[in-house]
Amino acid sequence: MPRVQEHPDHPEGGRKYGAFQTQIYKDGLLNQKLPTVTTDPNKLEEQARKFLGLKSFNYVAGGAGEKATMDANRLAFRQWKTFESPLLIAPIGVQTIFHQDKEIGVAEIAREIGVPYILSTASSSSIEEVAEANGNGTRWFQLYWPQDNEITKSLLRRAKNNGYRVLIVTLDTWALAWRPADLDNAYVPFASGIGDQTGFSDPVFRAKFANKHNNKTPEDDIFLASREWEADVFSGAAHTWEDLELIKAEWDGPIVLKGIQHVDDAKKAVEMGMHGIVVSNHGGRQLDGAIGSLEVLPEIVDAVGDKLTVLFDSGVRTGVDVSKALCLGAKGVLVGRPWVYGLGIAGKLGARDVLRGILAVSDKFSPKHAYIFFTETHFYQDLDQSMGLAGIKTIADCNRSTVRWVQYGGDTISSH
Repeated sequence: MPRVQEHPDHPEGGRKYGAFQTQIYKDGLLNQKLPTVTTDPNKLEEQARKFLGLKSFNYVAGGAGEKATMDANRLAFRQWKTFESPLLIAPIGVQTIFHQDKEIGVAEIAREIGVPYILSTASSSSIEEVAEANGNGTRWFQLYWPQDNEITKSLLRRAKNNGYRVLIVTLDTWALAWRPADLDNAYVPFASGIGDQTGFSDPVFRAKFANKHNNKTPEDDIFLASREWEADVFSGAAHTWEDLELIKAEWDGPIVLKGIQHVDDAKKAVEMGMHGIVVSNHGGRQLDGAIGSLEVLPEIVDAVGDKLTVLFDSGVRTGVDVSKALCLGAKGVLVGRPWVYGLGIAGKLGARDVLRGILAVSDKFSPKHAYIFFTETHFYQDLDQSMGLAGIKTIADCNRSTVRWVQYGGDTISSH
């Protein structure tokens, strides 16, 4: 097991995350201790492969079809040349297949480093367990929207009662995609109850299951309960725009729609009174051959950026990627696969070190910064390396004048 870096102290007024780089050099020089997880984003996936089982690795690393959308996500970033990040931990499900620390552990380190944690509906920990682990941290809840309205209401009540501030409604995963990496192993974790804890711990789902199956609990027949939960959450039937009225009636905080890739849909989100959207193609896991999300970010920002908060997700691997999304108009950036690889390598501390590495090159974040998306206040803290090297002093200075699009179709694909 690799030795894990302890959290370094940082001087008052100093660079909270950029100090991580100094700590790495110091530990190597004085203690012959190397980083727990590689600092090279192109090597992170391969390092994780050594620690994760084949099925777990394929679940997180795989994408839809031939991974064309994943390729498009990365190429889109590499064609914008730049230069902290309002960074958020993206909702990733079934974290127990990567490490026993799972969602609870990642929620703990999110609080520690001051980054908002977004809990996936497909969690292997309950809404309540994650809230307890996250404590006074900032947490949001991501909804895979059930067809059963009573179950939907129950999930929202639980999230609201447990301190989740923002609701993210995912629009693009009402059915699972064609994912060869999972199909070749005939593997879907939900079928065996993994990633179903949100449903299995829900009082309304449990009551309905008991009433239908002679007082059985999900634990009595995990396979049957899994099928019923999946049938409701991944039903194959999409909700309509009008159905958002139910969500608005049941959730009194900010509502963000995740999975927006078209200007018309962004405008419709404004019309429906949404507080924000996430420009995302689900990290290339749903529709193969889709456009890279970064490609459409500028036009969506131009269309609705003054009317709601535009967040970004898909293809982010480095702090520089975060900076590019900010310069193109995103107010916040969700990061997924990199910290999952860290989790697989060394548990919650591995995930923490990956996030600290990203923050070290995008270093002006405070927990309040995530909630800034829905307020008028701005928080400017220490300068980060990448923005400083590019002459960008604050988040307010991130704009399109600091990046340039370069057609670079022959670029080497890296870090799907």
